[in-house]
Amino acid sequence: MAAPVETHPRTRHLPAVGLVVALALMGLAMAVPAVLDWNVRVNSFPPIHAEWQPRVGWTTPVALVLAGWAGFSAHRMAQVLPWRRLLIGSFLAGLAWMLSLALIDGWSGVGHILTTDYEYLQTAREVTDLTDFFDGWVGRIRYGPDNLPVHVAGHPAGALLFFVLLVRVGLGSGLAAGLVVTALAATTAVAVLVTLRALGAEEPARRAAPFLVLGPAAIWQSVSADAMFAAVAAWGVAALAVAATRRSRTWSVVAGLLLGYCVMLSYGLVLLGVVAIATMLIARSFFPMAIAVVAACVVVLAFALAGFAWWEAYPALHDRYYAGVGGRRPPSYWMWGNLAALLFCAGPMLGSGVAQLLGGWHQHLAGARSRVVALLAGSGLVMIALADVSQMSRAEVERIWLPFVPWLMLSCALLPSRWRRIGLVIQLVAALLVAHLLKPDW
Repeated sequence: MAAPVETHPRTRHLPAVGLVVALALMGLAMAVPAVLDWNVRVNSFPPIHAEWQPRVGWTTPVALVLAGWAGFSAHRMAQVLPWRRLLIGSFLAGLAWMLSLALIDGWSGVGHILTTDYEYLQTAREVTDLTDFFDGWVGRIRYGPDNLPVHVAGHPAGALLFFVLLVRVGLGSGLAAGLVVTALAATTAVAVLVTLRALGAEEPARRAAPFLVLGPAAIWQSVSADAMFAAVAAWGVAALAVAATRRSRTWSVVAGLLLGYCVMLSYGLVLLGVVAIATMLIARSFFPMAIAVVAACVVVLAFALAGFAWWEAYPALHDRYYAGVGGRRPPSYWMWGNLAALLFCAGPMLGSGVAQLLGGWHQHLAGARSRVVALLAGSGLVMIALADVSQMSRAEVERIWLPFVPWLMLSCALLPSRWRRIGLVIQLVAALLVAHLLKPDW
């Protein structure tokens, strides 16, 4: 059994303060547009892009049973299971949790979103020659008669390529593609746990596991391609941690290829450089850096040779974003509304975890294992701060920031044991409420 986290008298109130601040921010983000009749340019329930639609579904009892089991048993099982069983159990529990929430709306809860006009599958089914398609990509990003659909235009070519490959291997239906994305998303927590153990922090990994696996983020992990991005990112960081601690050239190449592909999945994932640097600092080894950078550049240049140049596409996307709805979304709301949307996705206990992280920063850095968690969670905060200040995402960050959420949730491993037990219940209740009261469009 892992030793309990000690609480310094000066920090014992931090979890409660953080939770209150998080809930207040979420409430204000809902109330301000309604009270002021302020059109912040999202669907009917800002700060998240969703419709108010109370309902129950055939998997509601399954979700309730899973939540009840997790509330009573998840922390204990995370402590006592052998490591490999913990990883397998985390994957299976995460998969079951995601599907139980998604299937409240029946099979369309998994299969519908990816087939809409804004998403990738319709375009992926039409692609016959990738090189020709890539050659004309940049010219079709800006608004025009033959412009690309919103999400295809809004991401580098690697995102569409993933779905083209699914189509070509016979997994191009909405349901099949949605199940693939969900299965990949369920490996994200596993990758983060592997990262922590590679960096010598198995005990904090066990404390963090329930928060990585169970929470409101699961609502978006079954319906958004960003969940696949998050999985690729997490495994890239895991490979980097293994490469740094083992001084392995092979794992350095794997890390570079995965992180390089992340850059081709979403423009904002260049920010993963922050958690990559934190990982090598923790390992006290920059051995993988040169190899990983070269491997990542190979991925980016391969796309450029195929016709898609990242550095040409990004300015065109910037123009399209601000010419469209992005330019009409008020930054005076979204600078802080984005953070509220993040809390809807990550769960209100993120507020407690961040308060514990920042309030006891020096204390956490003094401990060998807590230092690992503090630096990785701190890197998550830096990535979110940079993403928010950039204002390249106004709204919809409940899905866009999914790749950053697991690193932020590591902060919950720093909470005292009583708060971790209470906190997981809060996370589960938040997930059930959001899933049954709101219907996200992503």
